[in-house]
Amino acid sequence: MTARPDGDGPASDAAGRVLARATVAAVRAVGGCAGGVYLRSGTEGLLRMAAVTGLPGALFRPWWRIQVNRPYPVAEAFRSGQAVHLPDGESAVRRFPQLMAGLPFPFGSLYEPVAAGGQRFGVLLVVRPATPGVPVDAGDRRRMREVADGLGRELAGLAAAGDPVRWDRDPLGVAWPEPGGSAGEAADRLPLGVLSVDRQGVIGFANAAAGELSGVPAARLTGRGLWEALPWLGHPAFEDHFRGAYLSGEAVCFEARREDADPPAVSVGLYPAPSGVTVTLEAGERPGYAPGAAARAGPGPGAAAASRASALYRPVALAIALTEAMTARQVSAVVTEELLPAFGGRQLAIYLLDERHLYLAWETGFPRGFLNRFDGVSLDARLPGVETLATGRPLFFESMQHLASAYPGIPLDADVGARAFLPLIASGRPVGSCILGFDAPRGFSREERTVLTALAGLIAQALARARRYDSEAALARGLQAALLPHRLPVTGRVATVGRYLPGSAGMDVGGDWYDVVETGPDRLALVIGDVQGHGVAAAATMGQLRSAVRAFALSGNSPAQVVRGTNQLLIDLDPGQFASCCYVLLDPASGRAVAARAGHPQPLLRHADGRTEVLDLAGGVVLGVDPGASYPETELLLEPGAVLALYTDGLVEVPGADIDEGVERLRAVLAGAARPAPLTETADRLVAEADGQADRPDDIALLLASRS
Repeated sequence: MTARPDGDGPASDAAGRVLARATVAAVRAVGGCAGGVYLRSGTEGLLRMAAVTGLPGALFRPWWRIQVNRPYPVAEAFRSGQAVHLPDGESAVRRFPQLMAGLPFPFGSLYEPVAAGGQRFGVLLVVRPATPGVPVDAGDRRRMREVADGLGRELAGLAAAGDPVRWDRDPLGVAWPEPGGSAGEAADRLPLGVLSVDRQGVIGFANAAAGELSGVPAARLTGRGLWEALPWLGHPAFEDHFRGAYLSGEAVCFEARREDADPPAVSVGLYPAPSGVTVTLEAGERPGYAPGAAARAGPGPGAAAASRASALYRPVALAIALTEAMTARQVSAVVTEELLPAFGGRQLAIYLLDERHLYLAWETGFPRGFLNRFDGVSLDARLPGVETLATGRPLFFESMQHLASAYPGIPLDADVGARAFLPLIASGRPVGSCILGFDAPRGFSREERTVLTALAGLIAQALARARRYDSEAALARGLQAALLPHRLPVTGRVATVGRYLPGSAGMDVGGDWYDVVETGPDRLALVIGDVQGHGVAAAATMGQLRSAVRAFALSGNSPAQVVRGTNQLLIDLDPGQFASCCYVLLDPASGRAVAARAGHPQPLLRHADGRTEVLDLAGGVVLGVDPGASYPETELLLEPGAVLALYTDGLVEVPGADIDEGVERLRAVLAGAARPAPLTETADRLVAEADGQADRPDDIALLLASRS
């Protein structure tokens, strides 16, 4: 946490006490079983979990960070400033399907924005048992609001006193307010292993049988985190069982197998209560069952159905995640991360159709080079990956022997395993085929075949959409290349170098631009800007703004007049976008310059002696927002041998990190650049690190100017 809007200091003890009090108060006020607080972070648009109680923090690590533009209740409460109340899973899945895809358990939750004095700090939340069909009552709403208002006032007071208001570290674990109590001597007489675990996941009691079954003496279990003491219970396959118990308050049982252990199979039971969770361990196999009344009564048809539904929630998560994947690479990565683990697969290959041939677009898990022989095969070839697309029917082979019998002579990558070949067809049009591989023979139930076939259709739709996106991106790249300057003017006293890098993830072409304009025999204008958004619309708006800036500059206007005129033009065009800009008018002979800035990152100036600073130029709001905005001017001097660096935020922003860290990193790189050196080498050095990022979300523009 930090009190400065642009800093990243550690959280104070006072802030921690404030968060802890509010978290406990909210849980008690509405009868919750867990609670927490999300606060703004040093990264624009990112909320971080600052405090949590009633839940083991590590078990919920995927939800420690929430982007404010994501479809989650925490983000909506922060964005809108309005409370979100979800009494049960049904209401949650209607409004926030992505939340329930990751946490498919019956629980209720309440989210209250935390604000005071015009400042919005974060969101207070409480998790409690579901109340199906019964909305959150007015009393609970009022009590949550009172706690959130009190927290807002305290945080505002801390901020006014110079204490933290942002959070940039792991969440603070707050002790559960209800005493847990340990099992008595009677538990030691049971053949059943019993562990008493608190709401933070720490073992408070372990009976003798628990020590025998786990292979760790009972005395060494107490006082340690459950997954630290028994790491085999921390397998990713078991995490959902624990999450379900902690969130829903309903019992869960499952079977855990351990390699090289005696007994190799242990039946694990989770029995949650407000004070913690009792974990039971029993030697031997027992059918698993999912949260619900059936869990307490023993396994039956209803429990088995619930277990299957729980096991298939990963495909649901896949379906939702596919709606956000925009490129073929992203689609394939989502399938790898969600579909393979859901069905226990090890290998994946995706082929795309082009001109009646199938081309390998993605593979994982196969021996290196094995699939190359099938790359580019014709639709006339007799291969399962071809025939599944030609017929539109999925093919399932429960063993490699079955595959070899159906296709004599086909090359096999393994002697043991199973394979599924799925047709990728979108809206009746063939897209390609997908191969799922398994390391061991296995059957495919009717439910699994149905789900895999349905998911293949979703994957095909996502890939077809990705192809359309690729076409639009290619158009935007062409438009961007046409609108950026092909060369910069050459003058006797000032050297300039520009660089542009498209984003490497998502909509990879944006509205970043730079320009150098000779406005007269003794004046040179240096311009850089960034249009909000990506794609063709952003590139088109960028072209209009670049033309406007050139027209205003060539008319002899001052920097303030140029920026004001461009702001008015963007408002008149009303494209639904805004833009930042920095305009510097330089006298090459004297090095004197006048600058105006509209919401753009501050430039860097490297002096001739190597000293490099972040300039402090006065500025106004971004372009396209306020027709009456003013843009003050700042004078500066570009001495001989100095380098002025103008850049867009894509060069300094890294997801999860404070932008000031990126600016300081860029300043250090510029300071370390060897002088004298060609300006082109300095530019290459400044963008080199960003160019190596595999998933850079934003594009980058850089303009350097040096005076001799």
